[in-house]
Amino acid sequence: MLPFTPYFISWNTTKRCNLKCSHCYLDAADLSGDTSNELTTDECYRLIDQMSEVAPGAMLIITGGEPLLRPDIYDICSYSSQKGFISVLGTNGTPVTDETAARLVECGVKGVGISLDSMDPKIHDDFRKIDGCWEGAVRGMEACRTHGLDFQVQTTVVESNYNQIKDLIDFSYRAGARAFNLFFLVCTGRGQDLTDITPEQYHATLDMLVDIQDNYPGMMVRARCAPHYTRNALDSPNKEGYVTGYNKPCTAGTNYCRISPEGDVTPCPYMPISAGNVRQRSFVDIWRNSPLFEEFRNPTLKGKCGSCEISHLCGGCRARAYAHTGDIMAEDPWCNHEPEGIAVPEPEKLRPLDTTEEFTLYWEDEARARLAEVPNFARGFVVKGVEGMAKAKGLDRVTAELMAEARAKRDEMMKSRFKGLFSMFTGKK
Repeated sequence: MLPFTPYFISWNTTKRCNLKCSHCYLDAADLSGDTSNELTTDECYRLIDQMSEVAPGAMLIITGGEPLLRPDIYDICSYSSQKGFISVLGTNGTPVTDETAARLVECGVKGVGISLDSMDPKIHDDFRKIDGCWEGAVRGMEACRTHGLDFQVQTTVVESNYNQIKDLIDFSYRAGARAFNLFFLVCTGRGQDLTDITPEQYHATLDMLVDIQDNYPGMMVRARCAPHYTRNALDSPNKEGYVTGYNKPCTAGTNYCRISPEGDVTPCPYMPISAGNVRQRSFVDIWRNSPLFEEFRNPTLKGKCGSCEISHLCGGCRARAYAHTGDIMAEDPWCNHEPEGIAVPEPEKLRPLDTTEEFTLYWEDEARARLAEVPNFARGFVVKGVEGMAKAKGLDRVTAELMAEARAKRDEMMKSRFKGLFSMFTGKK
């Protein structure tokens, strides 16, 4: 496999949206907005074919806007799954009904990311500009759980919800989420006028995420757009958190990219600079030969990022550097670390939790086949949990029957956690 293979591709399939979120990097349009220049269904199929040439088996994050408002979204999801992608959907959750969740399962979608930005419904609704969307998001989680569709909770931290992050993580765990992803604001799109948290708050939040990594068995807690997590983990008294919670450096242009509704390929969603458009060049050609991506693959970092002893583990957020300076290689203005020249572990000694499958027992073929159906973001936990069950039973191998038993126990646990949660917050059953 080539060293620069896209393991994750984020695809904004539409600018249509039923919400008007304050932080939207896409500046998504309402239902009356002009979306006539978006890729057609046939163009989407061709794009999926091209992506499969360089990213076989990658995770394809199908998002928007609100992707469920695109009329052909189920066809797109089905086609991407048939081509071997791990298809996941990013949604605000409000359109997710029992029928929607069931159709997504039929289309081969492996997981759904649902946005939730506050424990206070009013704050969430004000942030999203539509009344009732907090309740809709929680209802969407319940629909996913009912139909066995794994879901993650996505939260963007800003000044108004900074003090609620721990409560949101607790809520997500009780609701049965498989992961909690905390995104850090990059002031672009509609979010360019928002008040970001301070660098001190940013690093305090990362410290908190390091400290609580092991408190939520069965649910991963991860920072997104926060390569500095490594620095905070190194400073933690619990160095084990460095291994289990390790986030890789920013993978924009190296193992990750984003595609806009109109077909522009960009390093990430928060950098509106195009490496090429799939209507003029194939995705294969853009990924392999773009000068912009070449710059990310052979970076010349500037400022303190360029002289930092952990630049190979962090490298700063290139999107934030670009948003503040217009230079993708500038130092990250949100980093409070001053380079010290200390010794750090080599990259190959690190073990990213979300990509690891460390088998300690023999797995029968059918059990391995079932594991292959588990989304990448949950696979490490499944291996650990199922092998733990096997050892507790005195078994020396993992069988398909044990996998089925583990899934049944997990479903029962999720049902128990979620019971009464929706009615507690909404007064409805």
